[in-house]
Amino acid sequence: MVVMNSGIVYLVGAGPGNPKLITVKGLECIQKADTVIFDRLAGRRLLAFARPGAEIIYVGKLPDRHTLKQDEINLLLVEKAGAGKTVTRLKGGDPFVFGRGGEEAEVLQDAGIPFEIVPGVTSAISAPAYAGIPVTHRDYTSTLAIITGNEDPLKEDSNIAWDKISTGAGTLIFLMGMSNLPNITRQLINNGRAPHTPVALIMWGTMPEQRTLVGTLENISENASGSGFSNPAVIIVGEVVSLRNKLNWHEIKPLFGRRVLVTRSREQASVLSGAIENLGGESLEFPAIRVEEPEDYTLLDEAIRVLDTYSWLIFTSVNGVEFFFRRLKHHHKDIRVLHRARLCAIGPKTREALEVRGLLVETVPGEYRAEEIVEELRGKVGSGDRVLLPRADIARKVLTEALKLMGADVTEVTAYRTVMGEGDDGTIREMLRGGEIYLVTFTSSSTVRNFVKMIGEPSPEHLLKGVKVACIGPITADTARELGIKVDIIAEEYTIEGLLRAILAQNNPEMSEK
Repeated sequence: MVVMNSGIVYLVGAGPGNPKLITVKGLECIQKADTVIFDRLAGRRLLAFARPGAEIIYVGKLPDRHTLKQDEINLLLVEKAGAGKTVTRLKGGDPFVFGRGGEEAEVLQDAGIPFEIVPGVTSAISAPAYAGIPVTHRDYTSTLAIITGNEDPLKEDSNIAWDKISTGAGTLIFLMGMSNLPNITRQLINNGRAPHTPVALIMWGTMPEQRTLVGTLENISENASGSGFSNPAVIIVGEVVSLRNKLNWHEIKPLFGRRVLVTRSREQASVLSGAIENLGGESLEFPAIRVEEPEDYTLLDEAIRVLDTYSWLIFTSVNGVEFFFRRLKHHHKDIRVLHRARLCAIGPKTREALEVRGLLVETVPGEYRAEEIVEELRGKVGSGDRVLLPRADIARKVLTEALKLMGADVTEVTAYRTVMGEGDDGTIREMLRGGEIYLVTFTSSSTVRNFVKMIGEPSPEHLLKGVKVACIGPITADTARELGIKVDIIAEEYTIEGLLRAILAQNNPEMSEK
């Protein structure tokens, strides 16, 4: 019988840790929840998708301590859903693979609380896959067993039939069994599994911290001793482990194991984030800036009114193009009003943004600093030429002043504002202090300034000790140094592609040429 006015509980598998491995439905459940109740292994980055105002409750468990005991978690689910809330119970891996999801579902059923099960990607399969190990293969085995590693193999009333399981399946997967590893291998050998059977240990599979150790049943415990391997880990036993030498696709990527902080605006971060993840790294977005409309359109509107009087339009960013043409459309005008103007674009991406609108760009400076732009335009912009610069409210004045010295009549208008972003500064501070972030990227001086303000550290150099810092160009790098930040990488080409090449050159000089 359903409790009157009750909500609903979604028992959601969050996947193995990599936030992109959650299912589409699992993500939807997070987004619509009134309350999210999550475990230690559920992936904190997924919490960013919870709606504003959602209640977030941590109930994680460590081997040596519990935030809440299982009975208390069960009562919490009933209490929240019974109050009419939509509850998403976020569990690492799959809720029905050693996730105690069955127990929680039983409690909900007994209490008359509606629930749904949303399966997740279990680490039993995904961690080996990210280590280049298929759990089944027609040339090796067609059978697979997934076994808890938490149970002491030596206890008398074991629920594991070691005499059958040891040789009854080609691939054996043990979850969370590092503390029992010596006893697990001993039981397998004593019950007929060949001592030379390949074994792999995969810790933090699918995450930047992923580590893999390979051996055999007879030596893996000794190999693991002193190696720092601990849970969460997957133990995989079987001949399929030998395929790792051929199929190791993830750990060979140039940015494997690197967590990179991206400080660009949320709208623009995807290009850099996607490239980082394609190279094997994990992108952690912390938007230090946000791009917004001008507070006052007066000057921009006046420039648009007399647009046909300008000889040159100089666009210094994709944002400048986007916001300028948005306002042009607002006034029911199109590119025909630009028939007299010559166009200059700063950088290839800005040129592309103009070309997709059917406009031909006359000049694109080879360098993207204001000083080089002036040299490119010298001899092209003449005395008395009217030049329009639609740009950010905080843009440097070097270009404007230099053009005026050349005799140009320059109108600089604010097409968009750059304001402080809304990243999760508490989590980022914690991760930086814990050494969980390898590299911080800055793509403008404003990302540096806002990052320092948002982090709220009087001495940012201490927080960034041991962290690499990459800047898109020398101006950004100078800003970082002025604020006490040591810069390790500066792009020679002031684009996202150039920044990536510089980062790769730091990690692997050969990769920077590709």
